[in-house]
Amino acid sequence: MADEAIHQLIRHTTETHGESFRAQLLEQYKLYVESAEKVSERRVSANNYLLTVNAFLVTLYGLLAGSPYKSSWTVLVPIAGILVSLTWYRIITSYRDLNTVKFQVIHELEQEMPAALYAYEWLKAEEGRGKGYHPLTHLERWVPLIFVLLYLLLGVFGAIDFLT
Repeated sequence: MADEAIHQLIRHTTETHGESFRAQLLEQYKLYVESAEKVSERRVSANNYLLTVNAFLVTLYGLLAGSPYKSSWTVLVPIAGILVSLTWYRIITSYRDLNTVKFQVIHELEQEMPAALYAYEWLKAEEGRGKGYHPLTHLERWVPLIFVLLYLLLGVFGAIDFLT
């Protein structure tokens, strides 16, 4: 199975591709590692954007709840916040899944390289299960869930206030 996966990944050899095979393989490796880094950068940008959206919604709720006029917005804003936060959670999970696959490919490519730096790093990090390293995704997934809990509480308080 492993040989088949490498055969699907590495389709040529120096004999079939020519003397530039190793140089081109290294260049493709560099570009692929760069693409994995860009996924992480996009994840950070999405997190920043969605944190800003949630901060705005919580602020909006505070302004509406402090208003002397009771409004259905104190229920609608938390509903919107829950939807945004659940979407945020799914985006984090999607980026995690994409990077997992990308790093599996990087590990496979490293089988053709003189050193397997990413594979060795992952081994040293005890595959994210050790005491010294916890993948960021495991922590960042809690943030949208905490916002969901906050919005549930705000929605309940907003509904009670609106109905009384």
